Amino acid sequence: MTSAVGAGLEPLLRELAPQVLGILVRRTGDFSAAEDATQEALLAAASQWPGDGVPENPRAWLVQVARRRLADDRRAEIARQRRETYVVAHTLAEEEQVPSPDGEGAGERDDTLPLLFMCCHPALSRTSAVALTLRAVGGLTTLEIARAYFVPEATMAQRISRAKQAIKASEVPFEVPEERDLAGRLATVCHVLYLVFNEGYAASAGAELTRVDLSAEAIRLARLVHRLAPSDGEVTGLLALLLLTDARRLARTDSDGGIVPLDEQDRGVWDPRLVREGCALLMATTEGEMGPYAIQARIAATHDLAPTVEDTDWSRIRELYETLLVMSDNPMARLSHAIAVAMVEGPAAGLRLLDTLAKDPRWAESHRLGAARGHLFERAGDRASAIAHYRAAASATASAPERSYLLAKAAKLEVGAGGGGVREPVNDD
Repeated sequence: MTSAVGAGLEPLLRELAPQVLGILVRRTGDFSAAEDATQEALLAAASQWPGDGVPENPRAWLVQVARRRLADDRRAEIARQRRETYVVAHTLAEEEQVPSPDGEGAGERDDTLPLLFMCCHPALSRTSAVALTLRAVGGLTTLEIARAYFVPEATMAQRISRAKQAIKASEVPFEVPEERDLAGRLATVCHVLYLVFNEGYAASAGAELTRVDLSAEAIRLARLVHRLAPSDGEVTGLLALLLLTDARRLARTDSDGGIVPLDEQDRGVWDPRLVREGCALLMATTEGEMGPYAIQARIAATHDLAPTVEDTDWSRIRELYETLLVMSDNPMARLSHAIAVAMVEGPAAGLRLLDTLAKDPRWAESHRLGAARGHLFERAGDRASAIAHYRAAASATASAPERSYLLAKAAKLEVGAGGGGVREPVNDD
């Protein structure tokens, strides 16, 4: 669905993919077959729509094509097993009831939320559930998911395959769980939405810095989950975090799509409506019982409420990261903590913390540690080291805007025109 799809068509197909998959899973109960059929329909759309135009009801078109694929598979299976004639007749009759591609009947109901909870079923391990959900609901590629988890692509492909097999074997019901079963699913659901949003807010690969379709879908689903569990502090914290982070999105790029660092952003462009909504949600959470998302939301709020980068309460941000690290050994949180320490105590203190991170094999294929080192060496006045780390980080990233930004930073330092550039933390967010 990537290379064959035009820039204007890809966001639409990404938005529709989980909806179509949800409809098919609800109707057939076979996740694996439904996903294969959905992918066939998306490929057909990518091939036909650029020339024929987008149908009036594109979701119905995709559902019909996918159901025809399922019907063909069923007919082949029926023929192989020489089933009775009435089974064939029944299958054909069912297919005749498929609505027209531009009709109103092909699932006005949104099945994305039941699909989300099905993928996060306790029958799966948490890592498998997250991987499967990112693939089915988030629309991320296997490579993108692997990068989010700091593992090889082949390893992640195996996890997703095993998760599909487990879903099929356990006959997981396609439904939003009852209230008594909801709590056991929420942690995984929140983690998935968090990762989907992060990929949308700072794309790990490609020509664009952001993928608004992904971040917007994560926020939409987070709102739905919050309606299901409004008293859950982490669900509330997650929604607040996504809103407070997304509030800065429009200021993160210039007119050419280049990265604008945090200290150079026009804070007048930040969305005050999202900031107000996110802060109001935080008011409903208890600070003494904060979970990881509520903590990160408070970090984001501290950034959003500061009139300038100099007025930012970096000591508060450092304290919040230290609280977060007691709960989770997240490599991105450790990196962001090091930046916060550098803003309070100076770049040398931050660099010492980054040196300890370099021993973590999870950073082996990531550019972010090198970029952070370049930033702190630049603040320390060590141009040669900053240039080397910026260039190494640029060669390691698959994101074109990140690469351009890092190379530009190195080039400015080479001619003696480098600035301070405080990078906006992703996942501090």
